[in-house]
Amino acid sequence: MNRPHIICHMMVALDGKIIGEYMDTKTAYDMNAEYDRIHDEFEADAWMCGRVTMDDNFTFYEKPELHEPAEKIPHTDYIANENADIYVVAVDPSGKLGWKENNIHGYAKRPPAHIIEALTEQVSDAYLAYLRKLGISYIFVGEKQIDCKLLTEKLKSVFGINKLLLEGGGYLNGSFMNEGLMDELSLVVAPVADGNSNTVTLFEKADYLESNLPMEFKLQSVDRLGESGLWIRYKP
Repeated sequence: MNRPHIICHMMVALDGKIIGEYMDTKTAYDMNAEYDRIHDEFEADAWMCGRVTMDDNFTFYEKPELHEPAEKIPHTDYIANENADIYVVAVDPSGKLGWKENNIHGYAKRPPAHIIEALTEQVSDAYLAYLRKLGISYIFVGEKQIDCKLLTEKLKSVFGINKLLLEGGGYLNGSFMNEGLMDELSLVVAPVADGNSNTVTLFEKADYLESNLPMEFKLQSVDRLGESGLWIRYKP
């Protein structure tokens, strides 16, 4: 296979929500600890999130410090670290995330992970210069929209990533589902409902897609977590 083995690993509420006020409950807090434990047990080479998920959890909507470079920067892949133990992939089509360093560390007891930015041709030279200054790797994977297939192929061919955890948000999950780029689905179900109509679910349709193609799954296992939580595993 010319791409990594891809596991979509998510925590969801009973109504399929992946964010919302329910995240502040003790029930969700306890299940989130189980989610992180299972994340570690997968022993993946990399984990990946979309821009909004990265901003919500890591860059906190800080603006990148951009300065126009003296010379034009070619739109070719930039590999700052090809031998990292763990990678984290930020799907950031136009280059908006305001990183302060080239790795994520100290999050949920996960080991440090070298950042790879997945970009499109819409990114500015100033943002590329910013990433280079920080020592952040980046790859080009589309003209205007992310080409999920090309992204996964480059993650394997350039960085040697063989197992990848896809961890949201819902629009990125939906895009990967639409392309059939999912080998397993791992759901930690928190026994709590969100109930809001404006919060994101497990799979959402990106605006540039007319519709998402349905994906059918076969149940592999169900494990009880704590008193009332579940860990459900499926394969397409």
